[in-house]
Amino acid sequence: MSIEEKGETGHVQGPPWKIVGRFSTFDEADQKRLELGEEENLQVKIHWQMGPRKSQSRYYTVKTRTDPSLALEEALNAKRAEKKRRKARLSKKRRRK
Repeated sequence: MSIEEKGETGHVQGPPWKIVGRFSTFDEADQKRLELGEEENLQVKIHWQMGPRKSQSRYYTVKTRTDPSLALEEALNAKRAEKKRRKARLSKKRRRK
C-alpha cells in the first residue's frame, strides 16, 4: 500500500530538521552536537545514515531545529498580528463611508 492509500499525511509535529553537517565518525558529530547544544531554544540530534552504496558511504549527520513550542508561539503571534492588521484596515474602510 502507498501512503496515499493509507490516508496518512507527512510529519506535522514541529518545524523540520535541518542538516548542519555530515561526519565520518560519531566523535566528530558529537563534538559538533555539543557546540550547538549550548544555544537556547535549539534542538540537536545525531542521525546515522547510509548512502546508496552501503559499504562505502556511511556517515553521521547532525541535525537542528528550533524548539517546537517556540515555533508554535511565533506562528500564533504572526497570525494574531495579521488578524489585527486586517481588522484595522477594514475599520478604516468603514470610516471612509
